[in-house]
Amino acid sequence: MKHPYLQEEHHQFRKSLRKFLEKEAIPFYEEWEKDRIVPRSFWTKMGEQGYLCPDIDEKYGGSETDWGYSVVIDEELERVGTGLIGVALHNDIVVPYLTSFGTEEQKQRWLPSCATGQTITAIAMTEPGAGSDLANIKTTARLEGDHYIVNGAKTFITNGIHADLVLVACKTDTEIRPQHKGVSLLVIERGHSGFSRGRKLDKVGLHCQDTAELFFEDCKVPKENLLGEEGKGFLYLMEKLQQERLLVAIGAQIASEDMLESTIEYVKSREAFGRSVSQFQNTQFRIAEMATEVEMGRVFLDRLIGEHMAGENVVTKVSMAKWKLTETAREIATKCMQLHGGYGYMEEYKIARRYRDIPVASIYAGTNDIMKTIIAKNLGL
Repeated sequence: MKHPYLQEEHHQFRKSLRKFLEKEAIPFYEEWEKDRIVPRSFWTKMGEQGYLCPDIDEKYGGSETDWGYSVVIDEELERVGTGLIGVALHNDIVVPYLTSFGTEEQKQRWLPSCATGQTITAIAMTEPGAGSDLANIKTTARLEGDHYIVNGAKTFITNGIHADLVLVACKTDTEIRPQHKGVSLLVIERGHSGFSRGRKLDKVGLHCQDTAELFFEDCKVPKENLLGEEGKGFLYLMEKLQQERLLVAIGAQIASEDMLESTIEYVKSREAFGRSVSQFQNTQFRIAEMATEVEMGRVFLDRLIGEHMAGENVVTKVSMAKWKLTETAREIATKCMQLHGGYGYMEEYKIARRYRDIPVASIYAGTNDIMKTIIAKNLGL
């Protein structure tokens, strides 16, 4: 399908990116899955080719592109595997906080190395006792002289092992009410005293994507690393969650398209009872159902991306897309695995990896039940 928000330049960009990934990612992806991490060398190669932070200003090392180029990058990375989601998080979730709320000094200090891949970023919101309830986080930051003293723990942090720069949500005021007014954002860097990483978490899926626990024990952070204003962190997070959730929806849609395509190829080539599996009515009905869901999802998503790129407030629609497309992807993964028969349960087939990678999409960036709560609230219920 032709995306209405993409021009010929975007399509040429996609072709060059696809060639790059065919050489630098696809041949090594299974090895990365076994190693449980994507090597830093892949990040620097992405940076060298201009595939990191393409939308930031040229003076910081970017190309000042529209967000359509980021969509292309995210789609092509997802086609390789969801384990590359950390690149999308770096490009389109963390770095936009720096470009939107950072001072000129902060931008000059951090953005150029983010664009080259020398600096890998992460965002730390979730805590062992606080997931969706961001106003109730327990990590604190107390200003003493020229430094904040940070204490607390974060978990399920994407890029947690590799991260050189972590955007940390913390409480700079624990007494203020309502509680969300006490949340601020601090940029904590590799090497800051009192900052340590726990274990690399062993997940059901997304094996090559590094996820970690982070600990802050009297961690000294220069006050110049405060992002934006004290007490505005919760508002900043709410502003940027629209794009984060849209990224999850994009990934789910691409996963569904990829699974459908590979399954159609499989049932055409596989024979049972003297004819191809694709000739059985049950197979045809299942494929027809999935193809319809995928087509409808793509039309809605493309319109939504266009509205987001135009600067429209599409929080309600993004919440709809996030929950619906991730649920659809999970259902398609189950159906496609079934159509692969016993081979679908074998790691040598991509559908097995898709089956274990997809479920978490309905959990991170706000659970799907939270999405439904947002939708209901915005409908005036």
